[in-house]
Amino acid sequence: MTSFKYTRLLILLITSSFFLNGCNGMPGGDARKYPADPAKRIENNVAEGKGFRLSKPFDGNNGGVFEFASSNELWRASLDILDFMPLASVNYSGGIIITDWYSTDKASSESIKISVRFLSNEVRADALDIKIFNRICVDLSNCVVSEKTGNIAPELKVKILKTAAI
Repeated sequence: MTSFKYTRLLILLITSSFFLNGCNGMPGGDARKYPADPAKRIENNVAEGKGFRLSKPFDGNNGGVFEFASSNELWRASLDILDFMPLASVNYSGGIIITDWYSTDKASSESIKISVRFLSNEVRADALDIKIFNRICVDLSNCVVSEKTGNIAPELKVKILKTAAI
């Protein structure tokens, strides 16, 4: 039982020595580096970006401009055009829309998946990267997936850009 007490004491001493050793390099505490006047210290801290203010969220100037999905015409147009397909992943901050596999009928062994990547918030031709994937399945475990080439991706891009321009 006494060895257990000594072990706990040893662990406590080792742990506290690590914590106390870490205090040596902590910034602050040197009165020569900081002004004695509290108002000037606060002014310096604010200028250096240290600390926080509780009134900051409540004043009119929050310091940032946030764009939301409802204000981005390309985003809204893309969702309007792809609204018939089930969506697998939609991430506005990441700038991507990925649909789930879609087929017009249940008996079909072929389905498509569309990926729309936003490269810019501006309505222009190079703001979108659209990829269409084709999946053909013989049964549930035997599927072949390939990127579909042809005129579907350019037509989809034109339709999204026209809808966004309106």
